[in-house]
Amino acid sequence: MNLSSKATIYTFLVIGLLVTLVLIVAPVAYAISLSFYKLDSFVGEAKWVGFDNYIAILKLPEFWRALWNGVLYSLGSIVLQVVLGIGFALILNETFPGRNFVRGLSILPYLLPTVVVILTFKWMVDGSIGIITKTIAAMGLPPVNWFESSGAAMTSVILVSVWMWTPFVTTCFLAALQTVPTSLYEAARVDGTTAVQRFFHITLPMLKPILTVVVLLRAIWMFNKFDVIWLLTRGGPVGSTEHLAILSYRHAFSLFDIGGGAAIATISFAILSVAVFFYFRIFPLEDD
Repeated sequence: MNLSSKATIYTFLVIGLLVTLVLIVAPVAYAISLSFYKLDSFVGEAKWVGFDNYIAILKLPEFWRALWNGVLYSLGSIVLQVVLGIGFALILNETFPGRNFVRGLSILPYLLPTVVVILTFKWMVDGSIGIITKTIAAMGLPPVNWFESSGAAMTSVILVSVWMWTPFVTTCFLAALQTVPTSLYEAARVDGTTAVQRFFHITLPMLKPILTVVVLLRAIWMFNKFDVIWLLTRGGPVGSTEHLAILSYRHAFSLFDIGGGAAIATISFAILSVAVFFYFRIFPLEDD
């Protein structure tokens, strides 16, 4: 490698590190530092209170409810995204007329702005003109109060998240399927295996590395997802869809408890860090 190539590599490395430091490390460090102070605005006088914010937050029933809501929302979204993503990837990996067009169309939900998706869903379940509402009524089923009951509200945010993010999971699994040698399937067919046996003994083991990464990424993103829940339910009804991200926002910008909001965000960061550590211990990317 010549001197010019090394200079280029080090230049991009330094730029990347500086961007990470300014846009990620510094804000995180500042947020953590705020959690040890009592202040009611970002320009107000800060008073050092140590761990008092953490103690007060951990005593709140709302915190534990928000933590449970976040876990429930994440698990429900991830399971459906992975199951549907693998299923759609297997279908799109087959040969059929118009396959490339269908593949391109399948990524459309992932490309739509979140606001557009939320408004469309609200129109579809509108009590007067919603197509879903009218379909349920035509089938003779009782009406569903999508945003007025806790179960229906949580189901709504999970379904919208699944619709938006399943294309990303599908694309990842479809790319991984392209790397599976067809000779493995041909040899398995010669041995008389069924499609289910080929899936569990060939496809799934070959998808394990990408499955490990996808589940981790989706868990982090879903646990921190703010816009979908905020635009759909604002954490309601009665806090039934409020998770830690919204609770942190509400404390910081509605209750003017900047330190408490920062403490919730820091606790959330710590929970995710510990979860990622144990996740990689249980599901290592490379087998020993």
